[in-house]
Amino acid sequence: MSTQQIASQQSTTFIPHHVAHHFDTAEQEFDSAKLGMWAFLIQEVMFFSGLFVAYAIFKVLYPGMFLEAHKHLSWVMGTINTIFLISSSFTMAMAVRSAQVSEQKKMTVYLLLTFLFAGAFLVIKYFEYSAKFHHGLLPSHWFSAEGSFETLPLFFGLYFVMTGLHGLHVIIGMGLILWIMKRGIAGEFHADYFTPVEMVGLYWHLVDLVWIFLFPLLYLIG
Repeated sequence: MSTQQIASQQSTTFIPHHVAHHFDTAEQEFDSAKLGMWAFLIQEVMFFSGLFVAYAIFKVLYPGMFLEAHKHLSWVMGTINTIFLISSSFTMAMAVRSAQVSEQKKMTVYLLLTFLFAGAFLVIKYFEYSAKFHHGLLPSHWFSAEGSFETLPLFFGLYFVMTGLHGLHVIIGMGLILWIMKRGIAGEFHADYFTPVEMVGLYWHLVDLVWIFLFPLLYLIG
């Protein structure tokens, strides 16, 4: 084969349109995206770890206060929300699997279910937050409820920071789910290209994992 023929063959090598211009193949793009996502997730774990360390320190310093404070939280609401997020983790995993085997309709259904479970989680959290505001169970000088410990505002400071940041991650995740749903409906994902779906799936599993730790620490400490 002549040099001209080799050059001609190389120029007609097909690179799928969904692969970014700085990658040679979809596999290379997937590996790079996954490495980047894992680096991001490690940073997120370190971020939440600081809050868990703060929780542990104050729990040791004020054990009695923590026992009283947890009585002001609804373990029923917390349990329901745990069920919602565990269910959403399953549906997200199924969405990724559906994308991997080119079952686009199933992928869209599973993503929609994940979005609805996340929305239900936030609705429960809204009612929970509303009750805390109504009874004055707030951090710092906004605290106006009655209690046996002057340090109760400290607990609710931790509660709102930890659950609030987690809730923000849920909202971001819902936005990402809508984004890949839109692209999935357009037929962009299939067995040869599902990178965004899997990356969003990894992010969503982190959101679920953080709640698995928050639920017992805040709601079941008694």
